[in-house]
Amino acid sequence: MSTVYDVTTWTVPGNPAVTCWTDVGAVINSIIADIKASQPNQWSKPGAVIYLPPGDYPLKTRVTVDVSYLTIKGSGHGFTSSSIRYNSGDTSSWWEIWPGGSRIRVENTDGRAEAFRVARTGNPRLSSVVFENFCLDGVGFTTNQNSYRNGKIGILVDTANDAFRIERMGFVYLEQALVVRDADALSVTDNFIAECGSCVELIGSGQASKVTDNLIGAGYVGYSLFAEGHEGLLVTANNIFPRGKSAIQFKNTNRSSITANRLHGFYPGMITFEGLNKENLISGNHLRREAEPWGPMQPYGNGRDDLFGVIQLRGDNNLVTGNLIAWYVDPAKITPSGATPTMILVASGANNVIATNHVVANVATKNVVLDATTTGTRVLDSGTAAQFQAYTTNHAFRATP
Repeated sequence: MSTVYDVTTWTVPGNPAVTCWTDVGAVINSIIADIKASQPNQWSKPGAVIYLPPGDYPLKTRVTVDVSYLTIKGSGHGFTSSSIRYNSGDTSSWWEIWPGGSRIRVENTDGRAEAFRVARTGNPRLSSVVFENFCLDGVGFTTNQNSYRNGKIGILVDTANDAFRIERMGFVYLEQALVVRDADALSVTDNFIAECGSCVELIGSGQASKVTDNLIGAGYVGYSLFAEGHEGLLVTANNIFPRGKSAIQFKNTNRSSITANRLHGFYPGMITFEGLNKENLISGNHLRREAEPWGPMQPYGNGRDDLFGVIQLRGDNNLVTGNLIAWYVDPAKITPSGATPTMILVASGANNVIATNHVVANVATKNVVLDATTTGTRVLDSGTAAQFQAYTTNHAFRATP
């Protein structure tokens, strides 16, 4: 029984004309079929490794992963900026113009959106599937290369899962890079995910997962990181750069942490909560907010104005503490025109604490604003009286001395 497969040496039974150089998706599906046939014993299913040596592999057929203990790995995440290439015009003097390493070109001629769909019904749920150290390249957006739209998804985990790992991957020019549903103990670590419509979307529900040590930057149409219905999610030590609609967005997520991240954004709402979010910690983050400086992308935005807040909070008993917000936007580019921009907006909820945050800005700001429906908010040492605005009397405030 073989448990290590190399896509460059695999022959598809009954169809030797199909190779990794014509359709790596069909080859990987054939290997997975062999794994299932070779490991029929319910008591012994060690799984396998599928190896992608450095090379350019077209994927025309979606890969369906329905076995546990499977590692799909390459030898190089191969990221390079496609946005710079598409907006540069003449690339004749460049050393290279396409991503490299172990690169899969997501071409999908089978009518399916995903390069990889991971799903299985029945019990137990899929466990210990690993994607490691290769590049998923969506090749181009349609028809405008700055649209972030092509209908392509890199990896979709579509059923409940346990102990999955996405590590050292490169994702570029996909409408959605990584989408994981109902994750338990997921690790998304040390990846380079950029120039995708959305980078990481954790949907449905999840618990005890982490998104750490990644380099992430989505487009204006989506999220660098979106998490829905999660409990105990750790978002730490990520370097998140423009130009996502939100750098981090939580929806109905509780007892999770956003700590020690560096975030750089061109739009309001860099950290956004929607729905009801309870007992989350936002601490020790560095947020830098600027206006879009690059000509080709200046026509685009996320549709929010500067009263939305750099951080917008919704929910109960959340703690926002020890963050640095550096806000530098030309006054002529503030929206609405003439407005005093909001740094932290508590839009709804009870008993939230905003403490010892520091704002550096080139204009006058409202460091903390409380909407009328909020109750019991405590705002401590996060701005002067002039930098605080409350549309409710149900709060406590201590000004920065």
